[in-house]
Amino acid sequence: MTAACLQARSLRIGALSVATAMSALGLSQVACAQPAPYGESYQQDNSVDYFTAAALAAERGDVSALFNYEQLMSGGLFAMYPTYWRMNLDLNAQSSAAVSQFVRQYPDTVMAEKLVADFAEAKAASGDYASVRQVANLVTNGDRSERCAIGLGFNSGGDTMRALAEKSDVWLNTLKQPALCDQLATELNSNTLISNQDRASRLKRMLRKGKTGDIMALSSRLGTPISYSALSEIQLNPSAYFGRFGMQPNNQTNQYLYLYAIGRLAEKSYSEAAMQLDFDIKQDNQRSAKLLNDDTRRYAYRIIGVQRMNHTTDDGFSSEAVDWFRNSLDDDFNFEEAEDYAKAAIRFSRWDDVVESISQMDAETQKLNQWQYWLARAYEQSSNSGKRNTAKKMYQHLAKSNDYYGLLAKDKVGQRFDASSLGGSSLPNVSNADKARVLQNQHFARAFALYNADASRAYANREWNWAVKQARDNRDDGLIIAAARQAHDMGWLDRAIYAADNTDKVNSLALSHPMPHQDSVVRYSQSAGIDPAWAYGIMRQESRFVTSARSNVGASGLMQIMPDTAKYIARNLGESYSASRANSGDTNIRYGTWYMSDILGKLNYQPVLATAGYNAGPNNAKRWQPTYGSLASDQYVESIAYPETRNYVKHVMENATVYSSLLGRAKPISERMGTVPAAF
Repeated sequence: MTAACLQARSLRIGALSVATAMSALGLSQVACAQPAPYGESYQQDNSVDYFTAAALAAERGDVSALFNYEQLMSGGLFAMYPTYWRMNLDLNAQSSAAVSQFVRQYPDTVMAEKLVADFAEAKAASGDYASVRQVANLVTNGDRSERCAIGLGFNSGGDTMRALAEKSDVWLNTLKQPALCDQLATELNSNTLISNQDRASRLKRMLRKGKTGDIMALSSRLGTPISYSALSEIQLNPSAYFGRFGMQPNNQTNQYLYLYAIGRLAEKSYSEAAMQLDFDIKQDNQRSAKLLNDDTRRYAYRIIGVQRMNHTTDDGFSSEAVDWFRNSLDDDFNFEEAEDYAKAAIRFSRWDDVVESISQMDAETQKLNQWQYWLARAYEQSSNSGKRNTAKKMYQHLAKSNDYYGLLAKDKVGQRFDASSLGGSSLPNVSNADKARVLQNQHFARAFALYNADASRAYANREWNWAVKQARDNRDDGLIIAAARQAHDMGWLDRAIYAADNTDKVNSLALSHPMPHQDSVVRYSQSAGIDPAWAYGIMRQESRFVTSARSNVGASGLMQIMPDTAKYIARNLGESYSASRANSGDTNIRYGTWYMSDILGKLNYQPVLATAGYNAGPNNAKRWQPTYGSLASDQYVESIAYPETRNYVKHVMENATVYSSLLGRAKPISERMGTVPAAF
């Protein structure tokens, strides 16, 4: 320990008054850290004893108390927390120098990463891009919003190449994204490395979305300025614009205004927009000099296709969307448009369109298992033997994975998932050396200390996830598995799962797919007439086996049951409703398995439909069924309108397939999923 730190320890009262004075001057002080020497564990560290009290002081905004805790916790594992909380109380008032000092004082810690990332976001939001640039290189694990904050800093500061790092994610994105990413996309318009072709591509998307400010800024930079009054007039009455379109000159501004008008009409009614476009094209084809350029025609169909896919939950699916996307084919699709095209084509077994839609995605996206699987599915249907052989090779490659698409591919090539090859239910052996390394690792030590101290689980989870990331970055699977085994043994199953899922080489189903409460799960599942593997599949996805789990919409317990659903279950079981009892482990399992059986019976005894119904409600699952005939389950799942439910069903089917093997009742995923019947 340095002399300065020794002095701080012996003069805590004096240090407190000095720290208060420094704060009044707008300066910041960072307490001294004392990491444990290599070979020693952190078990004797007692700074966690002050953690909860310091956290409560932060919630109260008690700066004086936080200064005191900085001294009390100085040199301990959690020394950085009161300093972080104090600085974070007024982040905009901090200087980049103070934040950088904190990062140097607590290098490679999750709270240093969080403080500097939070600071970058706050400064970007306030327009202080110079401060963002000063800390940008200290952000090592930024999320989307934080990366956009850094992009804004560099876009303003002349490093145009670094600003473009986020272009692929934000420039043509019309889905909901962080506010700073929307801001970055808008400000990239002035970047010297953005071409006019880039601007024209973004302008078409903004015309589709009706983003007035972006439309005006982009069109102005392109030399075809569009006025607010022109947009406002069309917004108020797009039909009037179509009525006079035939009398307008064929210039670029009118091409853009036509797309804007189609977008506004499509928001009201995609079918009206489609009829209007077809009418205008027929009229235009009779003119000696056409008013609608080919590019305008194509993107007008794209607008209608995207809008149609936005209404699948309310209006069902329609093959018209595939036709509209095909009419829009060019070399300028963003990911949302290509994905919508793919989902529509998959839904209606339009395999040539599946191939075409995937080809419109960027090269890295096309390599994902999801799109490799659907490309293989499309090639499998071809009359060309070469493409069918290619499909087999693609399936064989995908079958090396044990994710949802890998399990589907295994069935295609006649392989079986074998839990025993991945350790079965046997926990991995961990060497004494690796056990010791867990105790010597500051990141895992913090996570375990917070868990054992019963501190807020959010802090413990954040420290754990950071510890796993650090070990993963170091390719230290041995450390990850040793920590996961320790977490598993103490009942911290959700973090054991997280760790096991984040190893590159080690597969341990006992860690990644534990089976707590096995007697209850099997007994209640059998009593309800459902597959215990499916119950485990739901439970793992819903709560990661955290008994106290509670969602932001009020679902609780291992099976994440909503209060109204629990009341419905209790009533049908002839029991009085008790919230505490409904959320308890054993009752929650009994209620959840009964409800799974109830939904299964209402949805044709089809497990894919019932899984979708468990997440999104039975009525939505019914709406997504085909109107006529049956549909392969993988096609149904891929075309589920809600992204959350779509991913949920995939994970549950994957989980259930793994659990069926662990329970000695192996059932391939394709057999498990079956076929989805028509709704009527």
